[in-house]
Amino acid sequence: MEFGPFLLLALMEGLVGAAVLALTASGLSLVFGVMRVVNVAHGEFFMLGAVAAWFVSQWVPGPPAVAFAVALVVCPLIVAALAALADLAILKRLKHEPEATIVATIGLLYILQQAALTVYGPEARPVPAPFEMRLQLPWFGWSGYKLFVIGAAAAVLLGLWLMLTRTRAGLVMRATQIDRETATAFGIDVTRVHAGTFALGAALAAVAAVLIVPIQQAHYLMGGDPLLLSFIVVIIGGLGSLRGTLLAALLIGLSDGVISTFFQPTLAKIVATLLVALVLVFRPQGLFGARA
Repeated sequence: MEFGPFLLLALMEGLVGAAVLALTASGLSLVFGVMRVVNVAHGEFFMLGAVAAWFVSQWVPGPPAVAFAVALVVCPLIVAALAALADLAILKRLKHEPEATIVATIGLLYILQQAALTVYGPEARPVPAPFEMRLQLPWFGWSGYKLFVIGAAAAVLLGLWLMLTRTRAGLVMRATQIDRETATAFGIDVTRVHAGTFALGAALAAVAAVLIVPIQQAHYLMGGDPLLLSFIVVIIGGLGSLRGTLLAALLIGLSDGVISTFFQPTLAKIVATLLVALVLVFRPQGLFGARA
């Protein structure tokens, strides 16, 4: 196969990674933007979504498409409920102070990880794809499910943007982000907004995990890479900027696909880290972040 088809394949694979990364990083960015909380446990919410999807695939009878549809709805709701409980039980008591919440979410990371190890076990387990279809291009065949992942992620991100910009819930979240004291004075329940935001951020990570787990495998240690890449994306795009997060996810996802195809996957992580260093030196607020 010539260079052109190889490049096309690398870009297509990179789009899949970018779509999943955009979902995961959007959740992290949303939590920081509204709550000013750096959620170090965000990758474990991703992991919980994948592990829960495996359990659903085992428990729900019928064809894989039915189990997948159930997982796509139920798993993010379960993860969101756990995240809201964690916010109310832990982060709220710490008054969402930055240093304290970092330590608390590190502890939450290990709690969730060890709980998954105890209940799920150390094995990496596959989840069946909802359908088997291949797109036959002139140079190679490509999984139709991967195209579905890109489309589904785009639909969820569009829904997130509409929710933030066109609904009362989005208006309340943006008001809380700008000035929580004034929002409280106008009768907004900031505690509920924070719990809902933390839950929504975790749910986005869980949706990403459910979408990607038929391509990868569910494992109790799978939250590390999504967390690292999400932090890279959020730093490059700008903390709290959804537009910056989406563009940075596209940049990192495509570069990862191309570099991993032609060189080594480790080199892709090195390049991403160098991009973060350059952004921190020349534009600390990120590509679309506001100056402090």
